[in-house]
Amino acid sequence: MKRWLPHPLLFVLLLTMWLLLNQSLAPGDVVLGALLALGASRAFGSLQVSPDAARIPAAPVRRMITAAGLAWLVLIDIVHSNIGVARIIMHPGTRNQTSGFLEVPLDLRDPTGLAVLACIITATPGTAWARYDSARGILTMHILDLLNEAAWIRMIKNRYERRLLEIFE
Repeated sequence: MKRWLPHPLLFVLLLTMWLLLNQSLAPGDVVLGALLALGASRAFGSLQVSPDAARIPAAPVRRMITAAGLAWLVLIDIVHSNIGVARIIMHPGTRNQTSGFLEVPLDLRDPTGLAVLACIITATPGTAWARYDSARGILTMHILDLLNEAAWIRMIKNRYERRLLEIFE
């Protein structure tokens, strides 16, 4: 039997957030927030995997030291990218800034490694994962400050892909 409120804590948190954002306890806001929270919590309940469903095995992480080093590099790159994007925003027109799409050939085929690479690229300000062609192994990404395509390709392959290959393949 299905419960009409599959996630009561989620319902309460969503309703509370709704009321805080609206800064109101008016009956209309409470009713509307409750309806939205109910719909969202029921939708979330339908996304749950049934216990008897086949589980996807977790990808084995082979080199934890390499993974820790990669995490440190990503943190440093995110800080540097934040500074670079802030410079572009704060001083428009002072640099020869060109944005564009870049195709990077990848040797990485592991789905978990590709997902981690997608997270790294998307989490780094100024870059975005646009598409991956699995048949050709080509990653298309958008870069806010694309001045040297060869340098970007070298960075993705040497800084990220090489380490992800060590970790996942």
